[in-house]
Amino acid sequence: MNAWLAQHGQALSWAVRRLGAAPVNTLLSLVAIGIALALPAGGQMLLGNALQLARSAGTDNATPQISLFLTLDADRKAADGIATRLKNLPNAKEVRFVSREEALKRMQAGQGLAEVIAALPKNPFPDAFVVKPRDESPAATESMREEISRWAKVEHVQLDSAWVRRLDAMLRLGRIGVALLTLLLGLGLVAITFTTIRLQILAQRAEIEVSRLLGAAESFIRRPFYYFGALQGLAGGVVAWLIVMGMTALLSGPVADLAQLYNTSVTLSPLANLDALLLLVLAGGLGWLGAALSLGQHTQI
Repeated sequence: MNAWLAQHGQALSWAVRRLGAAPVNTLLSLVAIGIALALPAGGQMLLGNALQLARSAGTDNATPQISLFLTLDADRKAADGIATRLKNLPNAKEVRFVSREEALKRMQAGQGLAEVIAALPKNPFPDAFVVKPRDESPAATESMREEISRWAKVEHVQLDSAWVRRLDAMLRLGRIGVALLTLLLGLGLVAITFTTIRLQILAQRAEIEVSRLLGAAESFIRRPFYYFGALQGLAGGVVAWLIVMGMTALLSGPVADLAQLYNTSVTLSPLANLDALLLLVLAGGLGWLGAALSLGQHTQI
C-alpha cells in the first residue's frame, strides 16, 4: 500500500512540475479551458436565476392557479365539503373560498357593470375556490384539475397555467441548449488535453523508452500523464468557476435594477454548490479522458 501511494505521489509531483515548467503555455491552456467551460456553466447559472426571476416578477400571475366553480344549486354545506376535500389534496398548497356574494360585489364595483348586474333578477355567480398547487409543473396541475372536475357539485374547473407551459417550454429549450453547449465545449477540452499530452509524450519519448527497457510497468508509464490531464482539466474548471463568479458580480447590479422595476427583491445568485462541484468533476474527468485518448494514440500502451 505504501509503495502504491508513493508511486501515485511521484506521478502527481511529476504532473505538477510539468505544468509549472512552461507557465505561459499552461496559463494559455487553462484560460482556453476555463472560457470553454464557463459558457455552459454560466448558462446553467442564468437558467436557474431566470426561473427565480419569472416566479417573482408578478403577483397572482406568477403562480399557477386552479379555479373551480360550483353549480348554482350547491349550498353552503356542499361548499364546506369541497373545501375540506381540497385542503386534503396532497398537492394543494393554499385554498381560498370566493363566495357568490363576494363575486357579485366585485363585479358591481367594475366600471360599466353595476347597472347591468342590477338589472338581473338574481345573483348569477356561483361559489368558487381558488387553489394554488405545491407542484407547479404542467403535468401535476393538469392531473389535479382532472381529479377535481370529477367531483359532485363542481360545474367547471379552470387551470390558469398558460404561462407555466410557456415557461416550462422555454426552460426545457434552455436546458437542451446548455447540454449541447456542454457537449461541444467538452469535446474542445478533450481536444486541448489530447494535444497537450501528445506534446508531453513527444518530449518524454526517450524517457518512456528507457523506462520500458528497465522493465517499468505500463501503468507506471501512463500514470503521470493521466495526472497531468486531470490536473489541467481541474485547474481549467477552477478558472471557469472564477469566470462565472466574476460574471455574476458584474450582472448583479443590472439584475437588481430590473427587479426594482417589477417591485421585487430578486438578486442574481451565483452558481450553486452542487453545480460548481459537478463543473470541477466534469473538468477533471474530461482532462483524464483526453489524456487517455492521447496515450492510446501516441504511445500504443
